[in-house]
Amino acid sequence: MPGADSHYFDEEPTVASAPVGVELWLPDFQLTLTTDRGVFGHDRIDAGTKLLLLRAPAPAATGSLLDIGCGAGAIALTMAKRSPAATVWAIDVNARARALCADNAAANGLDNVRVVAPDDVPADEGFATIWSNPPIRIGKPALHELLGRWLPRLTRDGEAVLVVHKHLGADSLQRWLTGELHLPTTRAASSSGYRILHIAAPSA
Repeated sequence: MPGADSHYFDEEPTVASAPVGVELWLPDFQLTLTTDRGVFGHDRIDAGTKLLLLRAPAPAATGSLLDIGCGAGAIALTMAKRSPAATVWAIDVNARARALCADNAAANGLDNVRVVAPDDVPADEGFATIWSNPPIRIGKPALHELLGRWLPRLTRDGEAVLVVHKHLGADSLQRWLTGELHLPTTRAASSSGYRILHIAAPSA
């Protein structure tokens, strides 16, 4: 785990780099990823992320897809693998995470992943599918600002899937998404304390 002087949501992690390879095994394929300290999920595939990848409905086959907080790329690369005709935008404020995600995409032969800082996504880009294991530990106000920036950019008939642990506020987040963002949100699955939240596109 990152040291006390570095968090996975820092723009430039100060903790020393220590790359570690991990294997992501899913029913439909396997990926090899390099992780690093100062990035979410160092030396493992996070249990919440794995649950999302196992339980989320298939991403849109075409169009633009989005991974909010890509880390080393487990979610973004899975979307890219399952939807080879789509373009996957992988965003993260963490420069080390972006470098890892881009390298992992190249290493796994996935050329439909665009890894960028959040501000580098075109303002008019809409997303047919959004998947995320959001950075809950940035705090509720920052999390609400983050999700409020991206989730309303779902295209018509688009959908988002988030994984959040119950003890980190999954149920209150579901209420906020429905009540404040006016995005119909349902609990699609639960396992080991994690909630899979399914979010429909905003009404026209």
